[in-house]
Amino acid sequence: MEPVISIIVPVYNTEQYLKKCIDSILKQTFTNFEIIIVNDGSTDKSGSISDEYATKDNRVKVIHKRNGGLSSARNAGIKIAKGEFIGFVDGDDYIDVNMYYELYRLCRETESDISICKFEREIKGKLTNKIEAEFNKVMDNQEAMRQLFLGNLYRFSVCNKLFRKTCFDNILFPEGRIHEDLSTTYKLFSNSNKAVYTNYKGYVYVKRENSILTSKFNEKRLDAFIGWEEILSFMNQNYPKLSREFISCFAYSSVDNIFYILDQVENKEKRGSYLFIIQRLVRKYYKQILKNDSLSIRYKFILSLINYSFILLFCSNSSRKLLSRMRLKFQ
Repeated sequence: MEPVISIIVPVYNTEQYLKKCIDSILKQTFTNFEIIIVNDGSTDKSGSISDEYATKDNRVKVIHKRNGGLSSARNAGIKIAKGEFIGFVDGDDYIDVNMYYELYRLCRETESDISICKFEREIKGKLTNKIEAEFNKVMDNQEAMRQLFLGNLYRFSVCNKLFRKTCFDNILFPEGRIHEDLSTTYKLFSNSNKAVYTNYKGYVYVKRENSILTSKFNEKRLDAFIGWEEILSFMNQNYPKLSREFISCFAYSSVDNIFYILDQVENKEKRGSYLFIIQRLVRKYYKQILKNDSLSIRYKFILSLINYSFILLFCSNSSRKLLSRMRLKFQ
């Protein structure tokens, strides 16, 4: 009998956390699944740990491949997945025992192609544990996409979601980039007819101090704007009525990255070149930004500074301090 759910676990040098991750999946109350562990060229014991699990449980399959990054590892898993649905768990996170039971149940009961749960965050070994009243929301394609860009219920991560495999028709993660979820999830939602959200906390994201997204700003983080260029073109063509939401989301991301660059990049030439990448895309969509009635004057002001190159004047250390004080008003 074929598995109903294929759970893809990309692994790269996570031996310290991997057993907890895999154990949390094997303990699921929903049992008709396969785990596809993709060892993406690990140099620690992650590969041998994965093989050990495969000998103990026939639901576990292991792919060993050269290091190609998270997108490459996920794509390798998708290509051999046999399940009607696909889920993702990162090798250094873990999940609640009922996560896939709940996500699958919601898909079946509401005839949805995507189900989404809420993240629980573990910081320094402690869970947030905020208790909330139960809340579910069933959405058609337009509303699900709108909520994706609003970001109030859920964001772009694939790890807290269960996708019908047909959502991946002609879609793979972009290899060689970070921010791969940003560049992919909107396409998966576009391929769906209906989605359902629950505020049940099923996926535990473990915050690491040394992760690429918690470290100082570096050039790779500008991969997000390759993704945004694709997103804005796609959304304007296919979902023009959601302009208010996706332009706002782009604007918030741009301003965040502008401040990160000014705060964290010490080299003046690099600061200028990084800001220029954001400037190019802001200029392309500047008219839509100005017309967007959900953006505050403060956000439009910062984006106007970069549109007209004035923000490059803030690359000196003294001017950066002035802009940093301005940033406090955004928080």
